[in-house]
Amino acid sequence: MNTPTLETVRLRLRKFEDGDLPALHRILSDEEVNRFLPWFPMKSMEETGKFYEQRYRAVYARPRGYAYAICLKTDDIPIGYIQVGTEEPYDLGYGLRREFWRQGLASEAAGALVAQVKKDGLPYITATHDRDNPGSGGVMRGIGMKYCYSYEEQWQPKNIPVIFRMYQLNLDGNDRRMYRGYWEKYSHHFVEEF
Repeated sequence: MNTPTLETVRLRLRKFEDGDLPALHRILSDEEVNRFLPWFPMKSMEETGKFYEQRYRAVYARPRGYAYAICLKTDDIPIGYIQVGTEEPYDLGYGLRREFWRQGLASEAAGALVAQVKKDGLPYITATHDRDNPGSGGVMRGIGMKYCYSYEEQWQPKNIPVIFRMYQLNLDGNDRRMYRGYWEKYSHHFVEEF
């Protein structure tokens, strides 16, 4: 499996392992951490175990995947997660325990992952964030992503309307490329001035 461990000044990005389930549950069960994520907070270790099987073990079974535990180098215990899809739209996603917010850790992890996927030949990455979660947009801009457009989606399984802002970073020098999948899929789309 080609999921190389990545290191930054403060962080180690590595595969999740079976022994990480309690740490993963701590992240996924926190209501505030999961407020802007597409799933409901996990209510049990059994739910977290199923999530781990579907979201991580399945990725690790593929020839290439980018699904990481974000760990501090000091103890190697997961405090968050970060991933990039290996197919269009090459979506970047991340989450971090709230006591580690506003310390630049998500940006640090994202920067390391972007460097790896660029090295591996991904042409671009996208990322979306809820308009009500501007901090996530700050992470995206911090790693060089550019805002492209916004769209409204009836978000499932939460079944709530959400305005998402879509960002993109072209990694192969083709600065004219823009992923239009969300624009075409959702009829309520627009470009914001902010």
